[in-house]
Amino acid sequence: MGARAVDAKLPGARPARHDVETGVGDVLLEPAVQPNAVVIGLNNELAHLCFGFVVHGSARTKREREPLTDEQIELAQAMVIHRDAQAIVLNKPAGLATQGGTRTHEHVDGLLDALSFEREDRPKLVHRLDKDTSGALLLARTGRAAAFFSRHFSGRSAKKVYWALVVGVPEIADGLIELSLSKQPGSGGEKMHVDEENGQPARTRYRVIERAGNRAAWVELQPHTGRTHQLRVHMSAIGHPIVGDGKYGGQEAFLTGGVSRKMHLHARRIRIDHPDGGKLDITADPPAHIAETLEMLGFDPALGDVPFDDSPPPATREVKKARARAHAKQFRKERRGERRGRGER
Repeated sequence: MGARAVDAKLPGARPARHDVETGVGDVLLEPAVQPNAVVIGLNNELAHLCFGFVVHGSARTKREREPLTDEQIELAQAMVIHRDAQAIVLNKPAGLATQGGTRTHEHVDGLLDALSFEREDRPKLVHRLDKDTSGALLLARTGRAAAFFSRHFSGRSAKKVYWALVVGVPEIADGLIELSLSKQPGSGGEKMHVDEENGQPARTRYRVIERAGNRAAWVELQPHTGRTHQLRVHMSAIGHPIVGDGKYGGQEAFLTGGVSRKMHLHARRIRIDHPDGGKLDITADPPAHIAETLEMLGFDPALGDVPFDDSPPPATREVKKARARAHAKQFRKERRGERRGRGER
C-alpha cells in the first residue's frame, strides 16, 4: 500500500485522504506513537504503520467496468453458437483477443457482461484462443462448471480439432509432431521456438485433408498438449507454416493470387464432458476469409469432419516420470509393510 506523496509536515498533522491508483480505497495517515505497530483503524479495517504514521485503507474494491455499448452487446451475442445452463460456446472471430493486455483493449473478456442472459453473474473463461485464431471458445456459466471444465482441460480429456491452410504439402499425410517448445530468448515472451533440450514437451497430431498441387494443403490439427502457439510453431518447424502466420513463417507464409493475408487457423470443433452428464460436442463454421480460400483452392468442406481419434496418445516424458514415481512410492510402501510384518513375528 502506498501513495505517491505524503504531505504530513508537522507532528500531529492529519493529512487529507489520498486516492491510491492501485485500487485500494481512500487512505489516510495519522501520527503514530509506536512505530511498526499493527492497529485496528477506522471502520475496523486493518491498519499498519508506515514511516511513523498509521495507514488506514478501506477494503480493496474491484474497478468498475464500463457499460457495454449496443454494438458491443450485439457483437458478443452474435458469437454464441451454443448455450445451456452450464456452458456457452462462442465462434470467436479472428482479430479479437480472448483476454486483454498492455496494448489490447478489445477482447472477449471485456464482452462477457453481454452474455449473462438470465443469470446475474457473467460467464467465465476456461481456456483461450490466440487473437488471430478463430473458432470454438468455451465459457462456463457457473463456478461448478468452471472448475469441472478446467479440470478436464488440464487433464487433457477435452478434445479439440483445428482446421488450417498450410504452405506446401507435408510428405507424411497423417503424422505426429513431437517437438518441445520454450519461450524464444529476446522476444519478451511473445514468441515460442523449438527447444529440445530445455523446452516443455509438445505434441500435435495432423492429417492432410486435401491438397492444391504442391502449393498448399488443408490440414486437420489435434493438439495433444496445450503449449502457447503450439500448432503454429509445429507446422512451421516441419516446413509448412500456416497461411497468413508471418510471425512464425515470415514472408513464405503468404500466398499470392488473391488469398487473404489473415491467419488461416480455425478452432473447428470442441468435445468435452458436460457437468450435467453426457458430452458437449460443438462445431464452429470457419470465418469468411478461410471459407473463401477453401473455395478458391477447390476444396470440399464436407471432407473436413471425420470422427475423433479416441486412441490414447503415447505417454509424454512427464507422464512416464509421474508413473515411475508412483510405482516407486508404492514399492517403498509395500517394503515397509513387509518389514513391520517381520518385526511383529
